Amino acid sequence: MTTIADKLQTVRARIDAACRQCGRDPASIRLLAVSKTFGPEAVREAWAAGQPAFGENYVQEAVEKIQALQDLPIEWHCIGPLQSNKTRLVAAHFHWVHSVDRLAIAQRLSLQRPATLPPLQICLQVNVDGGQTKSGVAPESAAQLAHAIKSLSGIRLRGLMTIPEPSDDFTRMLAVHQRTRALFDQLNAQGFALDTLSMGMSADLEAAVQAGSTLVRVGTALFGVRADPA
Repeated sequence: MTTIADKLQTVRARIDAACRQCGRDPASIRLLAVSKTFGPEAVREAWAAGQPAFGENYVQEAVEKIQALQDLPIEWHCIGPLQSNKTRLVAAHFHWVHSVDRLAIAQRLSLQRPATLPPLQICLQVNVDGGQTKSGVAPESAAQLAHAIKSLSGIRLRGLMTIPEPSDDFTRMLAVHQRTRALFDQLNAQGFALDTLSMGMSADLEAAVQAGSTLVRVGTALFGVRADPA
């Protein structure tokens, strides 16, 4: 039987191979284990195998999991669409939010982040390929949103996140990820000092690594096919 530890090793080997292919240092890329719909026991198993950071999409499910695993020093990332009525929970329980796509959400996270906690690390979700079913700020509006967020307390802008429309075409996915990297570089040229490109998942991590991703979000390749959320 293939364990989560075995799958972690396989995914890390994929990342290493992708890095060798394009001359990158594997240490420059973080692996985020996407544990949505899987229980605390699966997260605990992955953590025991050396995985420190986990991504969750569903806030209420995630908070219950965070509370069940509070004995572990896990770094928790919110990567799903964020509604206004969930920002207080996210501000209180997560370390990162990847899915900020409008100023109102950033403002609520800023106001609701407990003063006893360090700043919440955030990424702007950018809809770089114009997918009709995807959230995200338009690339041409990203700089304006980044400027507005930069002045907020309690949160720190770290980078960009994308979820492109899926495709089996490596060249197409590479081109989409390269557009995100170009936007990332443009923002840094404007003085934002971003350091995180959250792009690439189980199916397209090789293309994302080649384009410059610094954080890949992998769920299915680690935990298997997900159950539908309750």
